[in-house]
Amino acid sequence: MRGSSDQNLVVLTLYIIGVSYVFNLMVESIDDKIKFEFQKAVVDDQLKEQNLQDQIGISFKLNASYSFDDLKELLVSIENKSDNLAVYVDWDNSSLVAEYSKQSRRVIRKSPDLTRDLAVPQSPSLIAPGKTLSEVVTAEDVFERDKEAGTYSAKKPLVNINGLKAGGPPQKKLYNGFINRRNELQFSLQLVLRLSELRVGLTPGVNIPPVCIINCPFIVKKLPWTYALPWNKKK
Repeated sequence: MRGSSDQNLVVLTLYIIGVSYVFNLMVESIDDKIKFEFQKAVVDDQLKEQNLQDQIGISFKLNASYSFDDLKELLVSIENKSDNLAVYVDWDNSSLVAEYSKQSRRVIRKSPDLTRDLAVPQSPSLIAPGKTLSEVVTAEDVFERDKEAGTYSAKKPLVNINGLKAGGPPQKKLYNGFINRRNELQFSLQLVLRLSELRVGLTPGVNIPPVCIINCPFIVKKLPWTYALPWNKKK
């Protein structure tokens, strides 16, 4: 009887090892997922500080999750809620700033057929009273040029997480901390807005700045591997 029990124990042990091995392979095969969170409350506070909370609204459209290299551009919507202000978005003086690398990158407003030289100045966008401007923007350095078509398209991720892995010791340390969910990455879109009155009639005592810089921060989080399971993808 003892021999039979020992044999059963060996079979059970091998079974557990086999299941564990298959499970680990399954986990490794699941794509890493990350989440981008727009810090709307921070933007709302800035608008309030500049007496613009009733004139301007800023929002972004983001998916619930992304693979590491998925997000190459941002869809931003800027609302002019006033009835007497012209709001201009100064793209050339706006920037994307990565807090984890201290790098400031030039913003490019994406057009459907980007054939021009990226170095050419960009015209400001006007947002009329009561209207909303929605534009796709990204950093200049994510573009690559198709030599045959002569057009530019976004090919690199907006936040190059795998690039940290290939960097020096500080970058690798940051990468490992992010992968293990010990820390988060931060970056921001700094929008430069220019405002002018279309007619007299602003509320007395309200000081509207002719130029304002609104810092739109984002937090990048590594999601647990269970998030990539089919029944969790829509959460």
